[in-house]
Amino acid sequence: MTYKHLTTRELTLIANFWHQGTKAYQAAKLLKRSQETIYRVYRFLDSGKTIAQYLKAYQRNKQRCGRKQAQLAKDEISYINEQVKAGWTPDTIIGRAERTISCSMRTLYRMFARGQYNFAVQQLPMKGKRHPNGYVERRGKAGHLGRSIYQRYHDFPHYQHEFGHFEADTVQGKAHRGAVMTLVERQSKVMIVLNVHRKTDEAVNYHLDKWLSKMPRHFVKSITFDNGKEFAGWREIANKHDLHTYFAEVGAPNQRGLNENNNGILRRDGLSKRLDFRNLPDELITQLMHKRNTIPRKSLHYRTPLEVFLSHVTDEQLSTFF
Repeated sequence: MTYKHLTTRELTLIANFWHQGTKAYQAAKLLKRSQETIYRVYRFLDSGKTIAQYLKAYQRNKQRCGRKQAQLAKDEISYINEQVKAGWTPDTIIGRAERTISCSMRTLYRMFARGQYNFAVQQLPMKGKRHPNGYVERRGKAGHLGRSIYQRYHDFPHYQHEFGHFEADTVQGKAHRGAVMTLVERQSKVMIVLNVHRKTDEAVNYHLDKWLSKMPRHFVKSITFDNGKEFAGWREIANKHDLHTYFAEVGAPNQRGLNENNNGILRRDGLSKRLDFRNLPDELITQLMHKRNTIPRKSLHYRTPLEVFLSHVTDEQLSTFF
């Protein structure tokens, strides 16, 4: 049975019983309380103190009850701040375990939530789902550019566990000025960002062809696009590089959830909606790509996307990248 503290009303009744000379065991029966609980209050009153003093002492003692907040050393606080600035989450900091932290992952999240040690929850990547699984956007009308995403599972029965399948999309700048193209490999979650400058099928095809030409033949098995007009030239890319291309359902970004999530994080990292993408320097794109690919992820058992990507690449294939 869970113990319940005496209420102010019960303390008042106990004081009345004491003044009337009622035995403690009788008061305990009437209040349905333990006899020792009543005896404790009676002894306090017998010492010449009042029930108001008892209540004040009780409230003072209660403040000292409960678990104390976890404390972190200064070097731990500095380390956490450095890693958060680099894009790590509390989950990654604890799970990667590069150094010992004096609290659990959940406790560290609570520290961010209450602003302890000046930790700001706004620094953490966005969490939660915008729409439930299976959601399909019904607004507007758009055409389906190519082969359906459902054909992908027929062509690649082991798609979920096979390396070499990418999801692709574009991210636009302020007022649709300029764009970058993003590709994410599903197994390693490594992100490729192509600085295409303009959101046109010619610009996308040119930079995608240039990137694929550096890859070993059949290293990229498939690419899944959304139905944007910038991907209308998919046949040229598919035929030249002998790869499969698929398209998600119209208005269903959740079918490329990994890509969409990375796009959101990329915006937080520096590609803001207030920025004009037409003249983005390639150095900035390279920095953002390197940052994202060197952050450990829970889904990769706290390895980085780059580490997992390289584990799937043979020495012979690696030599062709340089």
